[in-house]
Parts: sequence; C-alpha cells; structure tokens
Amino acid sequence: MPELPDITVYIEALEKRILGQTLERVQITGLSLLRTARPPISSVEGKKVLQLRRIGKRIAIGLEDNLWLVLHLMIAGRLHWHEGAAKVPKSRTLATLVFSNGTLSLTEAGSRKRASLYLVQGEDALRALNPGGLEVLTASLESFAAALQSENHTLKRALTDPQLFSGIGNAYSDEILFAAQLSPTALTKKLTAGEMERLFNAVRDQMVQWTERLRVGAGDKFPEKVTAFRPQMAVHGRYKQPCPRCGGKIQRIRYAANETNYCPNCQTGGKLLADRSLSRLLRQDWPKNAEDLEDLTAPHLRKSV
Repeated sequence: MPELPDITVYIEALEKRILGQTLERVQITGLSLLRTARPPISSVEGKKVLQLRRIGKRIAIGLEDNLWLVLHLMIAGRLHWHEGAAKVPKSRTLATLVFSNGTLSLTEAGSRKRASLYLVQGEDALRALNPGGLEVLTASLESFAAALQSENHTLKRALTDPQLFSGIGNAYSDEILFAAQLSPTALTKKLTAGEMERLFNAVRDQMVQWTERLRVGAGDKFPEKVTAFRPQMAVHGRYKQPCPRCGGKIQRIRYAANETNYCPNCQTGGKLLADRSLSRLLRQDWPKNAEDLEDLTAPHLRKSV
C-alpha cells in the first residue's frame, strides 16, 4: 500500500501536471470504485484543479466549487499519467480522468478491488474522510508519545493505526522499527523515555529519507515504480537475507496477508518472535532463537518436523 513517502511523491508529480488544468471528463469502469452518489461524478467535469492534499494515505484533488476527488489506492491501486492524447490501456483500469493536457488513470492489480474514489463537497465532508492520525513530520516528541501511548498496543500495530499516525503502513513501519532497534511486539506503554525518543527520531528520519529517495528516483517522470518492496530497504521484504547492520538473517512474523520483518539480533535481543502459522504447528517445539530455527529448517531435518 502506498504510504506517506509514496503519496507525497505522487502528489508532487500530479501538481506539476494537473494543477491549474481543467478536468474535462471522468470515466469510471471499476464497478466498486466510486463510493459516493452525491454530488454526481459528472459535476467535476469542466472544473479546474486548484490544489492537491495528502490525507493519510489518500490523495485529495481539489477543484472549483469546493469539490474534492479523494483516492485511496489501498494495496494494489496505482496511478499512471498519459501525456496529451495518448491511448490509455484498458487492462486493469478502473478510472480515467481526462485533463486538458493529458490523462490520469487508476489501475488495480488482482481480483480483489479495494481501491476507492469519493467525491465530496466542502471542507467538513473532506475532514470526515480523514482517519485523524498525527502528522509525524510536524509533531513534537510530546504529542508523538501521547498518541503512541494512548492505548497499550504493540509498536507495529500502533505505528500502522491510521487513527494514531498518518501515512505509516506495513512497509515503512518495519524500516522505522529496525532503525530504532526496537521489537515490533514491544508494548507502547512499556517504552522508556530513551526508547520513545529513539522511535520518534526514527519515524521522522525514515519518512524524510524515503521521500527524498523516491523523489530522486522519479526525477521529472511520473512515479510508476510504486512498490512496498525496494532493494534499499533494510528489513521489509528481506526474509532470510542478511541484516545490513549485523549480518544475521532477517526473520518474519506472518499474519493474514501481511508480514512483519525484523532482525532478531538488532531488535529483539536475539529472541525469535513466534510466527503464527509455523509456531502453531510446532507448539512447544518452537525455537527460541534464529540459530535454532535455522537448524530446524535445514534440508536434512525437514522430514522429521
């Protein structure tokens, strides 16, 4: 799912292309994409784009008459820009927004169509779509700590809660926790003052660094390679690969369709966190550290498990 750095770079690219341009036509082909009926989607046609905003992980396009198109790309939604009168491929395209200088299209991979488009009018209606999470790049340490410890959750859950923090998801939370050298399962209310400050600094540093990396990577082109898995990442998506800090193997916790990646040596004092699917199978035989897991999953031992 595109997160704060990805959405920021998307918006910067859109500002260069559609700010001040007229939205001539909107075509919705994804049956579940449009989530509002009033105002009618046709009401944005002929309106000029006046501003763009990031609302959590959403992209808000502000038009004349205080109309707002709000896109949530979810996991597999992606934006594409087509210059001038270029033909838009129909494959996986859920919507096309035709401007006076080009066309913006929204595609979504996979069979589960979860991306959404809202059309609302007025600031109050726009605010209603905001989950309300703290903007980490403008927050103080005190406000960050208050939000983090408002409930007693694991750090992973707290960081990815859109009602607590704006724009942080599964991928960058892994990078943040690795940078802070904190366990994803550490409880928010048990952090020391030093750990809290370390986490606060890691959040801000990772968001700034990744935004700049993506900005430089896109250059003057529209960002097309938007992904949750990047080769420069320290731990996310790097299961069993060497940790860039200590050289040990990156481990994971799997749950539903997501996974958390971490380094046991750098983040959990060498302790191996229970992987829900495998630990349920092994129960009391679940290994206590990465070395034991390595022995357990070695090719010559697998048949005995």
